Amino acid sequence: MKEKILFTSESVSEGHPDKLCDSISDAILDECLKGDPNSRVACECFATTELLVIGGEITTNAKVDYDAVARQVMRDIGYIDDDIGIGADTCTIKVVMDEQSSDIALGTNNEVGGAGDQGIMFGYATNETPNYMPLPIAMAHELMRYASQLRHEGTFIGARPDMKSQVTIDYTDPEHLRVDTILMSVQHDDGVDLDVFKTFIKEKIMDHVCDMYHMNKDYKVFINPTGRFVIGGPHGDTGLTGRKIIVDTYGGFARHGGGAFSGKDPTKVDRSAAYMARYIAKNLVAAGLCDKAEIQLSYAIGVKEPTSVYVDAFGTEKVSIDTILKAIKAEYDLTPQGIINTLNLRQPIYRQTAAYGHFGRTDIELPWEQLDMVDTLKKYL
Repeated sequence: MKEKILFTSESVSEGHPDKLCDSISDAILDECLKGDPNSRVACECFATTELLVIGGEITTNAKVDYDAVARQVMRDIGYIDDDIGIGADTCTIKVVMDEQSSDIALGTNNEVGGAGDQGIMFGYATNETPNYMPLPIAMAHELMRYASQLRHEGTFIGARPDMKSQVTIDYTDPEHLRVDTILMSVQHDDGVDLDVFKTFIKEKIMDHVCDMYHMNKDYKVFINPTGRFVIGGPHGDTGLTGRKIIVDTYGGFARHGGGAFSGKDPTKVDRSAAYMARYIAKNLVAAGLCDKAEIQLSYAIGVKEPTSVYVDAFGTEKVSIDTILKAIKAEYDLTPQGIINTLNLRQPIYRQTAAYGHFGRTDIELPWEQLDMVDTLKKYL
C-alpha cells in the first residue's frame, strides 16, 4: 500500500500568549505611526502571569501611552480577568524603552536610505488556493479566525481566548487534495460541558471551514487531546513577540529567513522585504508566469540595493527563470525606500496582521496582497 504524502501546518488565535505580545507590539507601532509616519520602532513584549514587560528601541515624535495601549489590546482580546489568563486592569506593566542606535541611523536615514539590518527574506505563492496560499496554513488560520469570531459574538459558549489549530493535508493525489486530520485545542471555562463543547467545535467550526474550502469532512479529529484546557494565556505559558514566525508566514511550506515581523517599522527589511517578496510571488503566479514561486531577497545594513534576488518556481515556470528575474528587476524597486513607497508602508495598518497570518488575508485589505501587477507581468509571457 502506498504511503500517504502528508503535510501539516498550525495556527494560533489572537489570545495565544505569543500573539498577545505580537498584537501589543504592533498596536504600539501603529500609535507611533499615527503621530509620526517616520517613527523608528523596534518593540518587544514579554508576558507571564499578571506581568507584561514592554521593551525596545523607539525614536518618534508621537506621544504614546504604552501602558494604555497594551491594556486596551488585552481588553479587545478578552483578557479582562487574571483567571482567564491575564487581567487588563490588574496586571503589572513595566516599560523599558530606549531610542534607536545612532550607529544604525547613520545608514537608514532618509538621505542614505539603506536597509536597517542585514538579512534574508522569503516570499511565496501557490495557485492551490484562491488566496495563493498553501492549503494547510490557509485552513489552520481560518479555523482560528472563525472560532475567535464566534467567541466574540457569544455563540461559542464556554470558549476563552487561547486557542491553537493544526491541519494535515493529504497530497498523495495532487489533483485531489484531502483533509487528513484537524486538531484544535481551545481554552474553556471551568465546568463547561465538554461533550457539547467538542461537538460545537467539530460541527460548527471544523466542518464549516472544510465547506468553505470544498474539502472532505471524513477527517480524523483531535479536540483538546489532554482532556482539559482551563489555564491558558500568559498564565498558562509565557508569551514573547516574534515567536510564531512560521504561523505568520506559510506554515512551513516555504523557506524562512528567520526575522520576525511584529513591532518593527517598515525600515526593517525583516518585515518590509518579506512583504515585497510575497507581493512579487503572488503577482507572478496570478499572471501565469508559474504555478508556484518562492522569492528570496537579501540586504546589507546601510546599503540600498539588495545583495541578491533569487527565484525558485519548482519546475512550474512557463517562461525561463532568467526572464522572471529580469521582470522582477525591471518592474520592482527593491530598495528599502522603494518598498515602503510601493506598498505605502508608513500607514498604521500593522496590528490587524498580528494574528491569523500576514499573507493570504481575505478579511482585511493589505497592500502586499494586491494583484495590481498582473497585467504588467503578463507581457513577459
